[in-house]
Amino acid sequence: MYSENIRQKFSDLYNQSPDILVRAPGRINLIGEHTDYNDGFVLPAAIDKAIYYAVSKREDRQVRLFSYDLDDTYECSLDALDKSEKGWANFLIGMMAEIGKKGAVIPFGVNVVFGGDVPFGGGLSSSAAIESGIGYALNQLYNLGLARIDLALAAQQAEHNFAGVNCGIMDMFASIHGKDKAVIKLDCRDLSYEYFPFETAEYAIVLCNTGVKHNLGDTEYNKRRAECEAGISILQQAFPQVNSLRDASIAMLRSQADKLPEIVYNRCRYVIEEINRVEQACKDLLNNDFISFGQKMYETHRGLSELYEVSCPELDFLVEKTLENQAVVGSRMMGGGFGGCTINLIKKEAVDTFLSDMEQAYEAEFGKKLVSYRMAITDGVGEVEKRITDCQ
Repeated sequence: MYSENIRQKFSDLYNQSPDILVRAPGRINLIGEHTDYNDGFVLPAAIDKAIYYAVSKREDRQVRLFSYDLDDTYECSLDALDKSEKGWANFLIGMMAEIGKKGAVIPFGVNVVFGGDVPFGGGLSSSAAIESGIGYALNQLYNLGLARIDLALAAQQAEHNFAGVNCGIMDMFASIHGKDKAVIKLDCRDLSYEYFPFETAEYAIVLCNTGVKHNLGDTEYNKRRAECEAGISILQQAFPQVNSLRDASIAMLRSQADKLPEIVYNRCRYVIEEINRVEQACKDLLNNDFISFGQKMYETHRGLSELYEVSCPELDFLVEKTLENQAVVGSRMMGGGFGGCTINLIKKEAVDTFLSDMEQAYEAEFGKKLVSYRMAITDGVGEVEKRITDCQ
């Protein structure tokens, strides 16, 4: 198990056993992309790809961090939690700083080793898993008394203030609030949520990773958010009640089409349609109608590719290729865009053939190997186990 590798590295590095082992999952999002920062709905789930932490208390204020996957270290003081030139360290430093802003006092430092099997840049929210894992560990070790929603909000602020990504709440919320064999319908306006069962004997969830790397801080992510805000400003002139695209309808948007730049109109159209699509998709799940659910996944991809323009040739190729396979009921790009994975809903008995066909086609088209993952939906962040001596 990956957690054993992390535990062993911790023992080798610090010559002691960890006080706590934590598993913080990545996430998938079935429907509802780029809706979270528009006060819309999303439908994510925690997955069986995760970041694992081994952590122990210190008796001083020093923080020692070791990234197992990067074989890199970083040290700082709790009294000087400043942004680092090492990008990976900012997710942890930022989480500690934002926890402090919530009034929780981290009394002493920590020794940390972390690593996992959430693919970086694959759209599975490895950064949110890193943040939720260290936040959960600190909360447990030092009895900080923070609720799960507090940890999610702190992680979001860490992304904003330390990673430079003006993201919504979905990724960290899913990593922290995930539930086994269920998806979360999250209302990003008031953070209310509802679980919908996603357990089917007939279909499997498979991700296909393009191998195209993206860094949201350096891409068009923040620009898309600004374009949505520009659309809201124009809509408000005719409809003062519109505070976000959640409040707008397609009819409202069309009535102001002559005042909206085409690119802004397209961005807003996609978001409004996608918010509605999430609600309809939840009805499909209640009816156990995975065929209709899958068709909405295809609709989402078309919107992301043609209206929101966050896809790329590799993602479009993978989605279009699935249309040739009747065993695939739904497919779309997933995540912020410009690379990462497609998420596919496939009849279980056809998965092996699907993977073989897709790998051959992708390599023939782009000259690179396609890496795929079979996903299982799991619980959110939690403790693997405490040190045995703590339990005696």
